[in-house]
Amino acid sequence: MLEKEQILLIVYFIIIILFFASFGIIFFVAFQRRKNKLLVEKLRAEQRFEDEIFKSRIEIQEQALKNVSWELHDNIGQLLSTAVMQINILGTTIDEKTSDALEDVRSLVGDSLQEIRNLSKTLNNEVIHNIGLEKSIQVELDRFEKLRFLKTKLSVTGEEFHIDAKDEIILYRIIQEFFSNTIKYAEASSLEVELEYAPNNLDIRISEDGVGFDMNSVQANSGLLNMKSRAALVKAGYEYKSAPGKGVSLLLSYPVKG
Repeated sequence: MLEKEQILLIVYFIIIILFFASFGIIFFVAFQRRKNKLLVEKLRAEQRFEDEIFKSRIEIQEQALKNVSWELHDNIGQLLSTAVMQINILGTTIDEKTSDALEDVRSLVGDSLQEIRNLSKTLNNEVIHNIGLEKSIQVELDRFEKLRFLKTKLSVTGEEFHIDAKDEIILYRIIQEFFSNTIKYAEASSLEVELEYAPNNLDIRISEDGVGFDMNSVQANSGLLNMKSRAALVKAGYEYKSAPGKGVSLLLSYPVKG
C-alpha cells in the first residue's frame, strides 16, 4: 500500500511539474507575442510619424515651389511682357538697320518670357493637377529641347487610368528630380521617358545616355534619397541603375489603388 501511495505521490509531483512547466511555456509564449506585437506597433508608429514628417516637408516644398511659380509668372513675367511692349514701341521710332538689331533683342526677351511661363507651369502643382502627368512631363521635355540641352522622347502605352492627385504630384517630382540630375551631372545627349499603363500598375521608365557612375562607390546624395523616399510614400516600386559610361535609368512601378 505504501508503494502505491509513493507512486501516486510521484505521479502528482510529475503532474504539478508539468502543469507549472506548461504554464511557464504558455506565459513565455504569450509574453513574447505581446512583446513582438508592441515592437511591431512601435515600428509602425515610428514609420507613420516619419511619413507624416515627410508629407509635411513635401507640402512645405510644394507651397514654396508654388510661391516661386507665382513670382515668376506674375512679377518677372509681367516685367518681361512690359519690356516686349517697350521694345515694340521703340521699334517704330528708329531706322531699319537699328530695327533689325532690336528685333533680335525683342525675340530674345520674348523667348525668355515663354521660358519663364513654361518653368512656372512645372513648379505649380495646381497646373500639374489641371494638365495631368503626361502633359506635365511633355512640357518639361519640350523645354529641354528648346534650350538645346538634349534630345528627348516621351512614349505612352496602355489605357490611361486615374491617379490620385497627391500621388501624381509626388510621381512628377521624382521624375523632375531625375531630370534635374541629368541636366546637372549626366552630360547626356538624349533622355527618354516611357509611361506604360498596365491593368494593375503604371510603370514609368526613364533613361539617359550620360556618363553614368559606379553605384557601389558613389554615396547616395539628397536627390537620390528624396526620390526613393517619395516613391515609398506612394508605395511605388523603385529601381535605380547606373554604371560608368552606361548612363542612368529609373523604373517606378505605381500600383493601382482601388
